[in-house]
Amino acid sequence: MSTTQGVEHLLRDLTPQVLNAVCRRFGDFALCEDAVQEALLAAALQWPEKGLPDNPKNWLITAAARRRIDLQRNELARQQRENTAALLALTQPEPVPAVDDTLTLLMLCCHPELTKASQLALTLRAVGGLTTAETARAFFVPEKTVSQRINRAKKRISASGTQFRMPPPEEQAERLTAVLQVLYLIFNEGYTASSGTALNRVELTTEAIRLTRQLHEQVPDEGEVSGLLALMLLTDARRPARTRSDGSVVPLADQDRTRWDAKAIAEGIELISKTLTSAPLGPYQLQAAIAAVHDEAKLPEDTDWPQILGLYDLLVGIAPGPMVTLNRIVAVAMVHGPDAGLRRLDEVAGDAALEGHYRVDAVRAHLLDMAGDHERARSYYQSAARLTLSVPEQRYLESRATPRDSTSE
Repeated sequence: MSTTQGVEHLLRDLTPQVLNAVCRRFGDFALCEDAVQEALLAAALQWPEKGLPDNPKNWLITAAARRRIDLQRNELARQQRENTAALLALTQPEPVPAVDDTLTLLMLCCHPELTKASQLALTLRAVGGLTTAETARAFFVPEKTVSQRINRAKKRISASGTQFRMPPPEEQAERLTAVLQVLYLIFNEGYTASSGTALNRVELTTEAIRLTRQLHEQVPDEGEVSGLLALMLLTDARRPARTRSDGSVVPLADQDRTRWDAKAIAEGIELISKTLTSAPLGPYQLQAAIAAVHDEAKLPEDTDWPQILGLYDLLVGIAPGPMVTLNRIVAVAMVHGPDAGLRRLDEVAGDAALEGHYRVDAVRAHLLDMAGDHERARSYYQSAARLTLSVPEQRYLESRATPRDSTSE
């Protein structure tokens, strides 16, 4: 890993901690977020050349606090209240208390006055530490759109007068759905990076699991929180076998299942088994149940595809979506044959939500391979490879486009 990459990873880890500390001190989220972004930019420019400071976290907090003071001074100057601004002179930053306010920050970013898109964009940057460009890829929208959403969200929070503190219990439930969506988006971006040279971004999956575990500790009877935590554990358990030593992708059917994390699988299965019998059914619980069926199969041929198809039928009924549609089509093919899957794929090919997505061509190629039409399959693998921004997935799809005698997935 290069020095610049190391600095980038460190800054991503420190972003929510620094923002928490500055917000805790000053309270104004919008100005604090601006100040932290400027401190991060300064660090990104200085540290690769001058080296890391003795305490990077305190360096960032100090720089952000000073910038926050400057921003406040400018505002006060415009209001001709310079004498008040003089009282805000910074000495040394106060010791940072050993309190993790990340969940408070998470709830703030999911403020009910924000649109869902703004909640997701703001939280991914402020809590997940993703850049604006990475957030844009997670949403499949232009970077400019995400930047505008973030700016509008901060102005809206500032105008509402909301302070940096945990919302009262009666407001927490309505923010929970958005919070879970954000945590799952962070996890997914980490589990299968939307671009770049690495398939996994472990720092994001680790952070998403950590935050979800914290949330579960606070609301252990909330079925969808338990379902999401189980889903993350059961999915992340396969990560050690998803890539080879050279970073190339290993499809599920070819993975060495002895390398899967047995402890995480056991925890996830116990969690989802208990939740399914005690809480109202929700989409995260169903997805966790599907992941559990895959994880319980000792060999690919042991996979209970009829059960998976039944679970997808339930999922389509309560939480339909383009990726659910594609995954269900694969399950249909595994139960009823590739021709049945291809017919389903033809039926949804005109769906605007799926148009141009590389997974449509990847699924079609996979089903054509299953049907023995390898020549057409290669064409669709090539098309899918051109559409994805992930280098490992691109290489995998290109490898599938080469002539071969049989399928491996």
